[in-house]
Amino acid sequence: MTDLIKDLSELRLNYQKGELLEDQVKLDPHEQFLLWFNHALAAQLHEPYAMSLATANAQGRPHVRTVLLRGATQHGYAFYTNYDSQKGMDLEVNPYAELLFYWQEQERQIRVSGRVVKISEEESTDYYHKRPRDSQIAAHVSTPQSGVIASRDELQQRFWDYHDTMANQEQLDKPEFWGGYRLVPDYYEFWQGRPNRLHDRLSYTRTDDAWTLQRLMP
Repeated sequence: MTDLIKDLSELRLNYQKGELLEDQVKLDPHEQFLLWFNHALAAQLHEPYAMSLATANAQGRPHVRTVLLRGATQHGYAFYTNYDSQKGMDLEVNPYAELLFYWQEQERQIRVSGRVVKISEEESTDYYHKRPRDSQIAAHVSTPQSGVIASRDELQQRFWDYHDTMANQEQLDKPEFWGGYRLVPDYYEFWQGRPNRLHDRLSYTRTDDAWTLQRLMP
């Protein structure tokens, strides 16, 4: 096979869409997060609520995937999944994780790290019933998540079998193995691309009941 790209070192952009200065950011990192997040929403970026979630298992082996942010408050950042998934198994033995938001069009990135806790059953059930019905069905049939399945056809058949079985049931029950997590942050890093790779990086680290703001080298 012929290589399409001979030298990746020649591929680069010169970032120049903004700056990030200490006297311009919020004292509270969650408020700064909301400021940037709302900028991304207002700009109608494609799925600005998509985020990379990094976890690690008991042996320290990392796993990363894209999930959707489903809540952002002072108490933390919420997402939902199958508890028996790889991320669920990782969090069972190592409850620390990191989120990454990257908005290419604005040359911005946010890292959020902290301890992950399960969301209450009541809150998970409430969110489950807000999902489209087909998504609710998918939660029932795509288990164990990340498990091996013989074919796409088998998965589709599971979906339609459950769909037909539950056709007369107005409301589906939330699966016991499905629900939410909330990452409670103790560290944030805000990154703004800058010319000549002299990027702006500001970190917030939790110390007791306060946040310490520092500038990091690019």
